[in-house]
This record gives sequence, structure tokens and C-alpha cells, in this order.
Amino acid sequence: MKRLCLMIVAAILLLPFVRVEAGHLEEIAARGTIRIGTTGDYIPMSYLNPDTGEYEGIDAELSKIIAASLGVAIEYVPTTWPTLAADMQADKFDIALCGISRNYARAKSMAMSDAYGEGLFGKTILCRKSDAKKFKTLADINKPSVRVMINPGGTNEKFARANLTKATLIVHEENADIPIQIADGKADIMITETVEAVSWVKREPRLAAPLVTKPFEGTLHSCGILMAKGDQELLNYVNFVLAELRMNGTLERLEIKYLGRKADAAK
Repeated sequence: MKRLCLMIVAAILLLPFVRVEAGHLEEIAARGTIRIGTTGDYIPMSYLNPDTGEYEGIDAELSKIIAASLGVAIEYVPTTWPTLAADMQADKFDIALCGISRNYARAKSMAMSDAYGEGLFGKTILCRKSDAKKFKTLADINKPSVRVMINPGGTNEKFARANLTKATLIVHEENADIPIQIADGKADIMITETVEAVSWVKREPRLAAPLVTKPFEGTLHSCGILMAKGDQELLNYVNFVLAELRMNGTLERLEIKYLGRKADAAK
């Protein structure tokens, strides 16, 4: 009994010297950078401008705000849609921002922040302006004669494979290049998000988005910031930042600037 009591006392005395693992926020602060995974191929979310070498879009803006709030620099880590989940789970970056759709599949294996861009995202098409009148429904697209170009790994590919089983699907690795491929006649249709379609129609006069005001049924969704499952401290912090941006109007201004949200005239 005496020996047991001595062992307990010794254990208590050693407690202050037991190493406690630093939380993720402390790790980021010690490193001096926050590692942000991004594909850089999605206008107007996260696009790596080849002329400037800088990331542009609402997710680039949010990345800067999160980094500044932590007092650290941004370390961008390039990723791809097919490898996004694996790279996140392999701890290649702390968070990921690149227009990532919030869905059940991602929420099961990773953590996703509170939503932004609610009601602004839905599946639609890009096509050549000269073909705009041909495509009014999914049935008009779901034909062997229609070439649909898709980027692998994301929700656009999943939608195309589930709903366009008769169309000719062409896999193209560079998502940011697909709109130009459509304009050049290398394919007829790109399945994309409404916000990306609107952005490309403004940038490339040969393109049209004839169904952009009526996204395909059941496809409305929002975006979120991705991080590793179980990283509750970091998730809480990111959600806190988003809540502050929503409260002070910054998030709405960014959504108006990049995503086409209509300003609330009543404010």
C-alpha cells in the first residue's frame, strides 16, 4: 500500500513535465505560415493568374483575411481535384479553399466550415454562343453527338457521369483551360457552376451560359473551407472568422464582388 501511494505521488509530481501536444493554431503560429491548399483553376473562387503569378478570387481574399487574423503569412500548396481529399488527409496543408462544395461525402471524412455563397452555386453549362439555342434541358445534352468536357475529381464530373450517360464525355485535366477548349470547338459543353459560367461569359465573348438562371434541379449548394476531421480548434477559429465577416458585412461585399450576389437595397 505504501509503495502504491509513493507511485501515485511520484506520478503527480511528474505531471508538469509531461509533454502536451501543441494545438494546430499554436503550430501555425510557431511556423509563421498557414498552409493553404488550392487548385488555382476556378474563376471566380481561386485562380492562379499566369500573368501575375498571384491567386485571385473570393477564396484568395478569404485566405488573406484568415492569415492576417492569425498574424502569419500564406504558404500556398497546389493541389488538384482528384487529390484534394488525399492531400488534406496527408496533412499537406492546414486548410483548403478553392470553391469546395459542401456535401455529405466530404463531411463524412473531413471537416468543413460554415457555409458561404449560399444560394449562389448550382450546376449549369457553358457552350459556344452560336450553340446556345440548342441546349435547353439535360435531355438536349445527353446525346452521343454532344461532347461534354469534364475535369476529373470534382462534383462537376460526378454530375456529368450520373446525368449524361449517353453524351460523349471527354476528360481534360486542366479545369481552367476547359472554357477555352469549348470556345475553340474541341468540345461542346462544360458542366460547371453558375458563378464560374457567369465569370467566363464576361471574359470570353465566344461563350454563353443559356441555363445559368435555372441551375439543374437538386444542385444548389454552398461552399466551405476544408480541413482535417477532428481538428475542432482550427474549425472553431475559421468559423469564428467567417461569422465576424458575415456580421460586419465583409462577406456580403466579397460575394457581391466575386459571386454576383445582389446587394440588399433595404440596408
